Amino acid sequence: MLLSLLFPASTTLAQNSGQPVDEPLPKVRMVTSEGALELQLRPDVAPATVANFLQYAKDGFFDGTLFHRVIPGFMIQGGGFTEGLSRKSTRPPVKNEARPTLPNLRGTIAMARTSSPDSATSQFFINLSDNDFLNAGVRGPGYAVFGKVTEGMGVVDAIARKQTTRKRGMADVPVEPVIIEKVTVLDTTD
Repeated sequence: MLLSLLFPASTTLAQNSGQPVDEPLPKVRMVTSEGALELQLRPDVAPATVANFLQYAKDGFFDGTLFHRVIPGFMIQGGGFTEGLSRKSTRPPVKNEARPTLPNLRGTIAMARTSSPDSATSQFFINLSDNDFLNAGVRGPGYAVFGKVTEGMGVVDAIARKQTTRKRGMADVPVEPVIIEKVTVLDTTD
C-alpha cells in the first residue's frame, strides 16, 4: 500500500507553460539471465538521477553488465562491471537526490555510491527489504531512491538466492554470473 502511495502510475509535472499536466512515469524493462523485470521511475522527485539512469539505458551501457553484489535480505547491486569484473568507464557523478519522503523500501531501486554523497554514476541497487538505515537523514545523506520494481520481483528474489563468493577482491559476487542482458526504455504513451 505504501509503495502505491509513493509511486503513483502517473504524476503531475510542471511544464514550461507553468501548467500542471498528467504524464505517465517512465518505465524500463531489464532482461537478465534470471528473467525480466520492469521498473517505474520517478523523474518528478529525482530528476537528475532518472535522467542519468535513462541515458545509460538508452546508450546500451547496462547491456552485458552484472549484478555483481548480492546480499540476501539486503539488496542486489549492478550496473557497473562486465562479466570479467572489469569496471566500466562512466560519465561524471550526479548529485544525491535522496529524500526522507522516498524511503528505501523492498522493491525500490536506488543509486549506489561511495562514502561521498554526490558520487553515484551508473551503479544501482534493488532493495530486498525495507532498509530504513539507507534513508536520507537516518545516518547521513542517504541513498537516492528513484523508482520501483513493478513486475518481476520474483526475478529479483531469485537473484538474491544465488550462491556468492569472493572474486577479484570483491565480496558477495554470485558464483554463477547474473548478467543484465538488455535494458530498454519502454514507450509509456500507450
